[in-house]
Amino acid sequence: MSTGYRAVLVVPEFRFVFAAHALSTLGTVVCELALAVLVFQRTASPLLSALTFALGLLPYVLGGTVLSAVADRFPARRVLVTCDLVCAGLAAGLLVPWMPVAALLALRCVVAAIAPVFAGTRAATLGDVLPGGALFSLGTSLLRVTNQTAQLTGFAVGGVLLAAIPPRAVLGVTVSTFLVSALLLAVGTPARPARSVDGGALLSASWSGARVLLADRRVRALLALAWVPPMFVVVSEGLLTSYVGALGASPAGLGPLMCGMPIGAIGGSLLAGTLLGHRARVRLCFPVVLAATLPPLGYLTHPGVAVALLCQIGVGAGIVYTFGVDAWFLDVVPEHLRGRAMTLLTAGSMTAQGLGMTLAGAAAEFAPVHAVIAGGAVIALPTVGLVVGYASRVRRVAPASAGFRPGG
Repeated sequence: MSTGYRAVLVVPEFRFVFAAHALSTLGTVVCELALAVLVFQRTASPLLSALTFALGLLPYVLGGTVLSAVADRFPARRVLVTCDLVCAGLAAGLLVPWMPVAALLALRCVVAAIAPVFAGTRAATLGDVLPGGALFSLGTSLLRVTNQTAQLTGFAVGGVLLAAIPPRAVLGVTVSTFLVSALLLAVGTPARPARSVDGGALLSASWSGARVLLADRRVRALLALAWVPPMFVVVSEGLLTSYVGALGASPAGLGPLMCGMPIGAIGGSLLAGTLLGHRARVRLCFPVVLAATLPPLGYLTHPGVAVALLCQIGVGAGIVYTFGVDAWFLDVVPEHLRGRAMTLLTAGSMTAQGLGMTLAGAAAEFAPVHAVIAGGAVIALPTVGLVVGYASRVRRVAPASAGFRPGG
């Protein structure tokens, strides 16, 4: 019998989902880079150029609340293929030469608003493709590894392309990746019925689903565990550019630092997914998420690039805690609300990261960057500790069918 990540890669349908995810993620990363360059070329504004990245996070809250019912109300394959095709059309709009900068940013916003619906629908479908907490958490982990890998390769590929062809031509690559992703999902995944047949307006269905989910304390604990730690994890990442500047180091030092968290996430996930069994991975959830708050304390000494890189790798390795979160999620969320729950989880996590970066940036206006990063860790440890304590209490009183047992 296949073990580790091999156990999910032998499933034909998952291979199609995995390939489609890799392509669309790579296309999104290349799009962000090319659009940022295009906007800067046209405006010479660092703020507007930075907005092309920020607008990839902020609209998640809109898609995660207003549109979350889409993930359950319509057949999954139709939703996934439609999302890819709409994103391909929006990316094609970015190619129009006379498109105003405001319109370019608006199109970027719409793509970002669609993202949580796509991610929530795909995550809910994984529960059917990979039944059981062990396979589901492995499959979800492998998709996260793909995200991190796309961060590393996407910027590298995008940089090479931008050196050879204009930004608009690079954006054409994004259109192609979305189209191929849609084709893979259309031919490689079976038609499944909608999870829910609830009627009413889409907005009311989305809100009512969220209310039902949040009324369950197990779901509340799970969402807190999925949302709060990422808000602190991104503090150092959001301030790396400023930190390199404060060090007086060469801008070339920023590249390795930006790779630190993805390297830690990829390495930690692959090691845990390959070497550990499901029970061991789940049992590590609480200890790992607490340990992940500690590496940024290394910034207290205002370290050089090499030590800061080790800190970033340590933070990134904390992603291993999500194995436990994923297993719990599959067990406690009702089947007919799974799509809405996954969409809400994704949207909340991305919004929390945007909030964490914003607050860290604001604090760095008044305090040294290294102190802000280390201070974030000082606040993170007790805050995440409270979340872990709450989740642990809920686990102890939850019915046996809840399934999430980090301790055994």
